[in-house]
Amino acid sequence: MQRLLTLTAALTLAATPLATMAADRYTSSQADFRLETVVSGLEHPWSIVFLPNGDKLVTERAGRLRVIRDGQLLEAPVSGVPEVAATGQGGLLDLLLHPDFEDNRLLFLSYAHRNSDGLTTRVARAEYRDQALRDVRVIFEALPRSGTSRHFAGRMVIPEDGYLYVAVGDRGEMNRAQDINDDAGGVHRITIDGEAPDSNPFHGQDGANTLFTIGNRNIQGMTLHPDTGEIWSHEHGPRGGDEVNVIEAGTNYGWPVITYGINYSGTPITDQTHKEGMAQPLHYWDPSIAPSGMAFYTGDDFPQWQGDLFVGALKMQKLVRLELDGREMTGEEDLLTDFGKRIRSVTMEPDGHLWLLTDESDGQVLRILPTE
Repeated sequence: MQRLLTLTAALTLAATPLATMAADRYTSSQADFRLETVVSGLEHPWSIVFLPNGDKLVTERAGRLRVIRDGQLLEAPVSGVPEVAATGQGGLLDLLLHPDFEDNRLLFLSYAHRNSDGLTTRVARAEYRDQALRDVRVIFEALPRSGTSRHFAGRMVIPEDGYLYVAVGDRGEMNRAQDINDDAGGVHRITIDGEAPDSNPFHGQDGANTLFTIGNRNIQGMTLHPDTGEIWSHEHGPRGGDEVNVIEAGTNYGWPVITYGINYSGTPITDQTHKEGMAQPLHYWDPSIAPSGMAFYTGDDFPQWQGDLFVGALKMQKLVRLELDGREMTGEEDLLTDFGKRIRSVTMEPDGHLWLLTDESDGQVLRILPTE
């Protein structure tokens, strides 16, 4: 597949000036906007959710779950968080509310965990009440464990089918992503109790009962399309080859057999970018931007952004806006290029605002608002 973004569109949008209008004000080809700092002082925040009562919960990679209430970061973290291995790229990662959270108070946490066999990605389910996690239960653990501290992935979604989808990285051991007897390097589908549905595409094939896809290097963004309900994702390539994909049952996304990236040393990983039976990305970046977090814009503040896909960038320290026609990327614009912060999370709040988390030792929670 040729790269979906045409050279003309890329050059036109890339040439759009992104001038800072004030300390927190920005202009783009589509809209003027400002950044509001909601709170700061978080240690590498990773994920944020919005509770029905107006509180926000934010994970810190170091292993704390924090509460934002009435625009203030509460000093005491939420109690009952399971033991987290905060090492390398690991720690307390994604946070997801059950669709019926208002009634059942259930949420899900993904995190890195260590025991005598090494490190892995785990998911725990818990009940949240009165700034405490109760009835904490581990419902998923990627096996086998290993000694590496990279590529935990951990992003989660629950689409309309009611199952929990969990991304697990290749753990820095690339060939694991093509082994269906290995939980690394794929997306898993489980019930909220941690069971493997019989309808999973690899169910019954040795140890692959929970696998939904394979060939994924390190997914750092997953979100649901607001119209189709499809699961969209992006994942880190090596040096180049970051990808945007739609997650579909039984699909092999190719890593490391095919890739648009190369080793960090500059040597090739493979000479193939296409192979029969392996999916092509909808879009890819070369050089790498190190994408993290993603959300479709569905708010009312910026009608011209409706349906656009927003992606944070760690390495390139920016926010990317992708224009879409169905699954085709028709334009790309870089925002916040002079902001100078690693964007870890991009999330739509139910009230229609776009929120960002910065991956810093003094991490910020931000939201994007109109200038007027």
